[in-house]
Amino acid sequence: MTVKTRFAPSPTGFLHIGSVRTALFCWLYARTSGGQFVLRIEDTDRQRSTVESIDAILQGMEWLGLDWDEGPYYQSERFDRYREFSAALLDAGCAYHCYCAPAELDEIRSRQIAAGENPRYDGRCRERTDSPAGIDPVIRFKTPRDGEIFIDDAVHGRVVFANSELDDLVIVRADGTPTYHFSVVIDDADMGITHVIRGDDHLNNTPRQINIIDALGFVRPEYAHLPMILGEDGARLSKRHGAVNVLEYSEQGYLPDALLNYLVRLGWSHGDQEIFSREEMIDLFRLEDVNASASRFSPEKLTWLNQQYIIRSPAEDLVPGLAQQFQMIGVDTSGGPPLDAVVEGFRERATTLRELAASCVYLFSDFDSFDAKSAKKILRPVVREPLAEVRAELTKLPEWTADGIQACIQAVADRHELGFGKLGQPLRVSVTGAGVSPPIDVTIALVGRARTLARIDMALTYVDQRIAASE
Repeated sequence: MTVKTRFAPSPTGFLHIGSVRTALFCWLYARTSGGQFVLRIEDTDRQRSTVESIDAILQGMEWLGLDWDEGPYYQSERFDRYREFSAALLDAGCAYHCYCAPAELDEIRSRQIAAGENPRYDGRCRERTDSPAGIDPVIRFKTPRDGEIFIDDAVHGRVVFANSELDDLVIVRADGTPTYHFSVVIDDADMGITHVIRGDDHLNNTPRQINIIDALGFVRPEYAHLPMILGEDGARLSKRHGAVNVLEYSEQGYLPDALLNYLVRLGWSHGDQEIFSREEMIDLFRLEDVNASASRFSPEKLTWLNQQYIIRSPAEDLVPGLAQQFQMIGVDTSGGPPLDAVVEGFRERATTLRELAASCVYLFSDFDSFDAKSAKKILRPVVREPLAEVRAELTKLPEWTADGIQACIQAVADRHELGFGKLGQPLRVSVTGAGVSPPIDVTIALVGRARTLARIDMALTYVDQRIAASE
């Protein structure tokens, strides 16, 4: 048997963390098993489905690198197929037309709730033979009245549902559009889906779908219902916890592999290992290792993991994302240092690519003034002479390299019997405008000769003004 999984989002919103984790597990199981991964857009809800949501889903999947082997399929293009099977169920006596008005259904629910019963359709149209004029009926599936449905779930083990607890669900709406429970069964059968991997909020839907599968003579797929993801406070994951459009993580400077690495550990583990390459995830992932307990989403842990990926990734792999960040903040990087060199110089201090870009704008853009606090503390009259000597030494430097720059600074520091840092910090404020940067030799090398000399001149002018003001 060739394993075939599917990710089937509804385009009624953006692709968020919970959906991405489901997509990842479906993709991993297909890749681990040498099978196929199908992308299906479940857009039968015409009122709520939007083109914008479809685009966001596709862009999110592409950014994450969760490539699909088939699709994307669209349920809205398969209505003829659903009509074919609804007619077959009606002809076989496994479904029926229901003419109950919404007010009548509300009255049924109210009465059941008042009696302490679970509200559900009471089957009053189940054996009806007349067809009232002027009413567009829905089609309901005729659920068996007795017996049980057994589900051997890969995550939850054996789960048993009594048919007597299920009602006759609507499979086709009055406007002729299929409902989720009906269309998903037909799609999975037509597309040869062997394993349905989805959130455990769908577990109670599964017996309903199995009854339809059996009535249509389809082969039941294997099921794995994944545990929920909760916020750090234990509440259902929401926008305030980080359940936003996954593309916002791209805009914030997170790496797709870091996000996937974090999500794979929400409900799955391999010993105490925390960091997995994509290849390791594919090699090690097993459905039977998924934990049935809910997991908690920690933005802090995700940020830490993202930093590890920034530190460990080949610099050239980070260049496109960093270039995007500079573009977003309006910084023109042409004429500046190569971005892979910028990554090498600044990666140790950054938790996201956005943070990395923000920390080194001075490599590409000049500034008119120094950070007031840093300049007052560091650019004092006592540094005037050694600072001027460093400028002179840098002017004579034949090759603009970090090693040569470091030697110039060290030589001047030695002549003045200063520690390297005592001279390095005034230089840092001079060339960056503030007091924090990578090692000063690396920083000056990236800033470039012309900008460095001009900025030291600006710092010397600042010191001269302090001297003049004190006389």
